[in-house]
Amino acid sequence: MDARLSFALMSIQAIKGVEVGLGFGAASLPGSEVHDEIFYRRGGAKGRWWPRSPRFLRKTNNAGGIEGGMSNGEAIVLRAAMKPIPTLYKPLRSVDIETKRPFKASVERSDVTAVPAAAVIAESVVAFELANAFLEKFGGDSIREIARNYGGYLDDITAY
Repeated sequence: MDARLSFALMSIQAIKGVEVGLGFGAASLPGSEVHDEIFYRRGGAKGRWWPRSPRFLRKTNNAGGIEGGMSNGEAIVLRAAMKPIPTLYKPLRSVDIETKRPFKASVERSDVTAVPAAAVIAESVVAFELANAFLEKFGGDSIREIARNYGGYLDDITAY
C-alpha cells in the first residue's frame, strides 16, 4: 500500500516528496521510538467488532497505518511535499535558447490556488488506490457479492 499510495501522490504535478507516518523523521530516531507497540484489549462488541472496536491495537501510529506494505488497521497517514510555485516576483537568471545569451526571466501572474487544489487531488488519488486495493481483496461481480466477501472476512477475523 505504501508504494501504491506514494506512486499515486507522486503522479500529481509538482509533488516532489511523500512520507508515510513519521517518514523521514523515523531515520533520525532509534527503533524504540519508532516502532508501534501492539496491545490486546479483551471483550469489545460481539459479532462484527472490526473496525470500530479493535481488540489488537496500537497506542501510536508512527508507521502511518502501513506495515510490510499492508494496512495495519490504524489510520493511514500520508504527507506530500509540493514544490514552490514557479513564478517569482524577483526574476531569476536564465538563458535565451536561440541566442544563448543570459537574460532575466519575466515576472508573470502566479497561481496561488495550487496548494488547496493539490490537496483535493491528493485525497482523490488516495481514495482511488484504497478502493482498488479493497476491490482486489473483496471484489466480485456485484455490490452484493463484494459485501458478502467483506462480511465473510469480518466473520473470519472475529476469532482473533
